[in-house]
Amino acid sequence: MALTIDEMQRILVEAFPGNDVPEVRSANDDSIVLCLPVTDRHGRPGGTVSGPTLMMLADTAAWLAILYHIGPVLLAVTTSLHIDFLRKPAIADVCARTRLLKLGRRLAVVDIDIFSEGSHDLAAKAQVTYSIPPGDRPA
Repeated sequence: MALTIDEMQRILVEAFPGNDVPEVRSANDDSIVLCLPVTDRHGRPGGTVSGPTLMMLADTAAWLAILYHIGPVLLAVTTSLHIDFLRKPAIADVCARTRLLKLGRRLAVVDIDIFSEGSHDLAAKAQVTYSIPPGDRPA
């Protein structure tokens, strides 16, 4: 059951009201791409995007990649998030591109590339594991 881009965007807006919500740019069986409009409040000293902002984007991208495949199981939760910060991204929009490594009945593992929009250089690389509630998948 694949969700559409519009459905995923609506889920984000409804699930996280009042928060920064990334824009879903593309979605297919292989990858989801989200981009977060970055403002000064996402920065940190040194003129870069903060680590917590990049972690939020990685976690959100992983969650949506899983929902794309299993439907709107909103109570799927992060069990592990590992991130390597590779280079200093400028204060510019950041994007996350996912790759689903494993989708089991109870666990899913997603690989995420994070980069500044318009750049081919990775700013960060993350791997996120999610727990899927038992019996909570739509028919």
